[in-house]
Amino acid sequence: MPVLVYGYHPVREALRHRPHDILRVLVGKGRRGERRRGIEELCRRHGLQVRLVREEELSRLSRGVHNGFIAELNESSGAPTAAGQDLDLVVLIEDVQDPRNLGAILRICEGAGVGKVLVRDRGTAPISPAVVKTAAGATEWLDIERVVNSAATIESLKKEGFWVYGTDPGGLPPWKIDLSGKVLLCFGGEAKGLRARTRKVCDELIGIPMRGAVQSLNVSAAAAAVLFEAVRQRAEDGTLPPAGDSG
Repeated sequence: MPVLVYGYHPVREALRHRPHDILRVLVGKGRRGERRRGIEELCRRHGLQVRLVREEELSRLSRGVHNGFIAELNESSGAPTAAGQDLDLVVLIEDVQDPRNLGAILRICEGAGVGKVLVRDRGTAPISPAVVKTAAGATEWLDIERVVNSAATIESLKKEGFWVYGTDPGGLPPWKIDLSGKVLLCFGGEAKGLRARTRKVCDELIGIPMRGAVQSLNVSAAAAAVLFEAVRQRAEDGTLPPAGDSG
């Protein structure tokens, strides 16, 4: 069975980054305008079939919002690689159950140039079409690996020289922690945050100080704050790799 990627941005990024994995592209018959022309041009460039179908067929296949575009990918497609990725900046995600939150975090990771994203298998949403769509194509550029045991993975990375920081409301502000060098950032789920064992094996905990009435941020918003503070620090000390050309 092929893997489905749906939504304009995810389909466009799949066409730009790994067209050799695409079997065909489905476009809604009623779609017009620049987006359709752009997708059709990319398909022509790579010799890919474009099939015009009814919107009802797209809705049946995607079981969600598709924006008129679906790509069918070979199930054996290899892991993508990101341009300009920072191999010394790794993210671990556990127990994030909302596909939209997971997709948003992946989009942030790609924007920050994260070298690898580790996703705890049990308790975390699968990388489903809904996650891919929310990530707006970011999954086509990220190196994503599902892991079985967060604590064991952390201990292994520590042996490779990584410093490990987990997010927790009571932690230190990210600008008071050295986020340069080999860094693993851990983000926990919507309900309880990081697991107790994961929190215990972290070298330090990072929190976002809240000045308003709301006591905490959504996990994707917290991830953005922490990751781009890491990007700022790494840019200042000259360890940030140059941005790649994703075009």
